[in-house]
Amino acid sequence: MDAVRLHGVADLRYESVPPPPAPAQAEVTLAVSVAGICGSDLHNYRTGAWISRAPSVAGHEFTGTVMQVGADVAHVAAGDRVIVDSRWTCGTCAACRAGVGQVCEKLGFLGEIIDGGFARQVTLPARNVLKAPAGVADRHLAMAEPLAVALHALNLMALPAGAELVVTGCGPIGALVTLLATRAGHPVRILDRNEARSAVVARATGARVTDLDALASRAYRYAIDTTGNAPVITGLVAQIGGASRLGLVGIGAAAQIIDPVHLVEREIALIGCHAFGDELATIGDMLPALAPHLDPFIAETISLAQVPAAYDRLLAGDADGIKTLIQIGEDHGH
Repeated sequence: MDAVRLHGVADLRYESVPPPPAPAQAEVTLAVSVAGICGSDLHNYRTGAWISRAPSVAGHEFTGTVMQVGADVAHVAAGDRVIVDSRWTCGTCAACRAGVGQVCEKLGFLGEIIDGGFARQVTLPARNVLKAPAGVADRHLAMAEPLAVALHALNLMALPAGAELVVTGCGPIGALVTLLATRAGHPVRILDRNEARSAVVARATGARVTDLDALASRAYRYAIDTTGNAPVITGLVAQIGGASRLGLVGIGAAAQIIDPVHLVEREIALIGCHAFGDELATIGDMLPALAPHLDPFIAETISLAQVPAAYDRLLAGDADGIKTLIQIGEDHGH
């Protein structure tokens, strides 16, 4: 079958591979329909930060239809369309027992620790799939995972009703954080050095475009960074008001950017936001209402064969849109 596999740093190949094994106990096999390219996919390709096995079929954002189920699988059946939980968790460590699998001691992700969704078919643990809401197109179901990441960040921020939010970065997570925040009644100011991309988000959400210099003259107390860029985070920490919250979602290079005395004296809470907890099920419930608002964020839809070139193009910054999707099978729904 056709697949895209990561063989090593900067070594991504479109190739023919055997189909996945039939599902064992508590597993399912999916026919993948649509997948999405995530910033962490690009980070892993560029740096090898999370390569734990190679070659591995890439991709952790995807949707599809159940082809087969293994023994002891009752929550989905053959023919069901599903949304996919990207996290591979052990289920036994203290974090998993406490219900915070996003910080599992052995946490991995589909496409890294096991084969992912950049292929015609994939076999994965049944606990990683939830039955999809009816009537939602597969291109929108494929965005459930990054929507869950965005919702998790907002939940951790615990914004007061109507509070203004600053979002740095208008990539997929920044765009979806902005969409969810504005739909929840929060005014949002967005920053991105790519003016075309920030304009897309502003048109789609009603957010206002700004920059760090303009922010310096404003009193703001709530911000989410999705860039992972050290100078951007340093600027936010320096400018944000007292008794404030700054959520960090983006993954960049490790850097010494925090003065703990400044945090104490200004009472600034830094909140790390990693993956998601139980937000994927909530997003499943929200998708029928969210779906009509997602198309402005889809920049292009490509084939599996085009994925390696798309990685290089996206890393080079040659993209003014938000999200690149991969059409693998038939897109059901509307």
